[in-house]
Amino acid sequence: MQTIGILGAGKLGTVVARLAVAAGYRVLVAGSGDPARISLIVEVVTPGATAVTAAEAAAKSDIVILALPLGKYRTLPVAELRGKLVLDAMNYWWEVDGIRDDLRSSSAQVQAFLPESRVVKALNHMGYHDLDAGPRPAGAPDRKAIAIAGDDPVAVREAAAVVDTLGFDPVAVGGLADGVRLEPGTPIFGAVLSQEQMQGYAQSSPPRIVPS
Repeated sequence: MQTIGILGAGKLGTVVARLAVAAGYRVLVAGSGDPARISLIVEVVTPGATAVTAAEAAAKSDIVILALPLGKYRTLPVAELRGKLVLDAMNYWWEVDGIRDDLRSSSAQVQAFLPESRVVKALNHMGYHDLDAGPRPAGAPDRKAIAIAGDDPVAVREAAAVVDTLGFDPVAVGGLADGVRLEPGTPIFGAVLSQEQMQGYAQSSPPRIVPS
């Protein structure tokens, strides 16, 4: 049994935790502080998961999913994430993070902060309600797609396997720099697409539109 650690106990983090528990993973969930603060929430909202510290979730997991606000990426436990597959589900929101002309790909920035981790952009573009309602078995005609982007081909394949196990068709859309096509301000963000539709959008979608 593989272990998935989820850093972030908000709406996205708890939904992904439920999907991971249902898929048969051992699941560790970490909030921003003492795990006792979220233990009841985890017990009720994500039964089967365990509340731990961020460092413990990173150290004891095979795969770590980042479900935090992007502005908190510098609080990530770098040492404990060394060598780990890290799925970055964080998004750049200009309303929160400010307009950043220099920020071409938030996941590339996360990878630079975690130089010894294997970062793949994933699980960031579908709303948490749709994620919660969306998992389907492989081959189901109404199965939806999750796009992934990464520079390490092995890490991308491993991330695709996780997405598939969670109940979605993985669609690789390029390197980490291409993750910008999955973020707020793009046609893909918030859309619920089939594998074929996702492949078409990923090939033709324009860069993110950021208001001036």
